[in-house]
Amino acid sequence: MSSMKKLHLALGVADIEATVADYSQRFGQAPELVIAGAYALWRTDTLNVSVRKVAEEDAGKLRHLGWEVAGAEAFTSDLDCNGILWEQFAAEHQAAEIKDAWPEVSYEPEA
Repeated sequence: MSSMKKLHLALGVADIEATVADYSQRFGQAPELVIAGAYALWRTDTLNVSVRKVAEEDAGKLRHLGWEVAGAEAFTSDLDCNGILWEQFAAEHQAAEIKDAWPEVSYEPEA
């Protein structure tokens, strides 16, 4: 397996459109994928950041952490000593998860 890793941050947000505008400015790039009103994904050289619409009381909270690892053979997850969910996956695994959640979306990760 390749050692190329990107830190993955998954956040719950109240407003996808406002988050896309804010985070696109912060990251200096537009998201790779936006599902209007539901989800957005940025894949920078060092970060993989996803935001998902959640209930107002859950907005601004960490959903989970993880690593996007080039060449990972499978999606895995476990809890750390603090009860935080950590995932490890390849970009293709994340794309499959997106397709499962939103079957109408055609998404293939950029290289």
